[in-house]
Amino acid sequence: MSGVHYDSCADARAHLEHLFDAAENGRVATIRRDASRFAVVDVGRLRDCLVSSVRAHTRVVSEGGGWSVFIPGLPVAADGTSFDDAITEMIDALREYAEDWHSGLLNAENHRDSWGIVQLISLTDDEQLRRWLVGGVA
Repeated sequence: MSGVHYDSCADARAHLEHLFDAAENGRVATIRRDASRFAVVDVGRLRDCLVSSVRAHTRVVSEGGGWSVFIPGLPVAADGTSFDDAITEMIDALREYAEDWHSGLLNAENHRDSWGIVQLISLTDDEQLRRWLVGGVA
């Protein structure tokens, strides 16, 4: 069976169970609204895809008895007295950045390209985010 496609929100609502079943099974599931087309995707599949395509490129520096963590190109950094503390602070900083992005940075030209990392942060729990930051499988 191929994917499911609905040409209106009303049609999609009438077939919501089929739409969710298709997304859950990994099939293409789309809804058209006016001139726009939207995809319905299972969160786990989307997160796994983002993990494999959005690399952390985390940089960790030991200096002055503490640790600093940053991701080049992203305006987020954190410090801690231990490596684990610095990573925990980075997770908090990434969550704050995602909130700020959703609150308005998404419209700023220099933050628009952060969509993928913000989606990943928003769909990932702290332990998964920790593994992603340190280079493990998230």
